[in-house]
Amino acid sequence: MAELFSKQAAVYAAVRPDYPKDLFAKLAAATGQHRLAWDAGTGNGQAAISVAEHYDSVVATDTSAEQLRHAAPHPKVRYHHTPEGTPEEDLVAALGGEGCVDLITVAQAVHWFDLPAFYAVARRVLRRPGGVIAVWGYNYRVSPVEDLLARFLQTTLPYRDPRSRLVVDGYRDLPFPFVDIGLGREGEPMSIDMEQEMSFEGLVSMLRSTAPVTTAKQQGVDLLGERVVKEMEEEWGGASLVRKVAYKAFLLAGTLSRDD
Repeated sequence: MAELFSKQAAVYAAVRPDYPKDLFAKLAAATGQHRLAWDAGTGNGQAAISVAEHYDSVVATDTSAEQLRHAAPHPKVRYHHTPEGTPEEDLVAALGGEGCVDLITVAQAVHWFDLPAFYAVARRVLRRPGGVIAVWGYNYRVSPVEDLLARFLQTTLPYRDPRSRLVVDGYRDLPFPFVDIGLGREGEPMSIDMEQEMSFEGLVSMLRSTAPVTTAKQQGVDLLGERVVKEMEEEWGGASLVRKVAYKAFLLAGTLSRDD
């Protein structure tokens, strides 16, 4: 999976939507301290930089070295490459040891993780009490072009990794064994609107950056061929039109139980 995202790292960094500032403010308000945060699956560092507005330092990890090469530098963010299979002890050590992380964030990535292994590390490094873990994502639910994207979604299904079903379903079936703090819980994610202006070129570029489109391309299938793009352009309202859109994101956040 790291190799797949490495091949689209530059495009991914340029076209993904911005996360709302109040999301990070809410998460920061939920933690007891603000010394250290861990942004796992950081990609281009987009979430890590926003987290850094509220914490003294952020460790941002990713399995893709190429993604990290495209990450934006920040004085409070330390990027760290964690190849797939990194031993648990090494990862805990890289994060500063047990019980030292105030906030763990995972933006648009947790569905790719080995969840039992990731949650085991999270339990070890989260501060007790007061540490919070938050995961969120978004899918093809983008208002007001949901119908357009729903039809496109159907063409991607043969090229989807089975794990992506979690994000397509809005994390409703994502295991999340943490104590509810009022910001979405297992089986009941909290809904978040991520509003931004988008050009038609931006829409197509965003779709090109997705994993199934990249996988299809590797197999000789162009899901965004000339005819498809032309039909999308007509439904969008023209190539020059810039529209205000809202991604329908979903959030789960929690803390450790006394038994963890």
